[in-house]
Amino acid sequence: MLIILTSLWLLLSGHYTGLILSLGLISILLVSVLSIRMQLLDYEQPDSFRQTVYSIPYGFWLLKEIVKSNIDVSLRILNPALPIKPQLYNLKTSQRAELARVSHANSITLTPGTISIDVDDDSIEVHVLSQSGLEGLLDGEMDARITRVEDRSYG
Repeated sequence: MLIILTSLWLLLSGHYTGLILSLGLISILLVSVLSIRMQLLDYEQPDSFRQTVYSIPYGFWLLKEIVKSNIDVSLRILNPALPIKPQLYNLKTSQRAELARVSHANSITLTPGTISIDVDDDSIEVHVLSQSGLEGLLDGEMDARITRVEDRSYG
């Protein structure tokens, strides 16, 4: 956990002066101690490093999908001839772990034109802006990719 927190902090901080580095170190140690005292760390969970490594290709794929969706939503805003058909849909999911289901719901929400409203054991209620956004979710690629990361991380 210390390695992951330190790496994330260094990547996101962008400042490498002595004072900032020492404050970052104090923050990381404080979060680690509090996490241990609050018993937030479950040592029976999969190796966090392995899970992070398996998630990297998914992250790049998601970034590509976010860019494509941004372009689609922008075109719909700028061109009134493109249809906007908001609707709710109950999307079936194949993830077993709660973390994987939450990751799926967050990925949907990150993609412009879609938002996750409710997450259940086997489905996510989604609001979509257009029919093409719904078709993009129904093709099941996002679900399959997250399930693949889950299987490799927990398996």
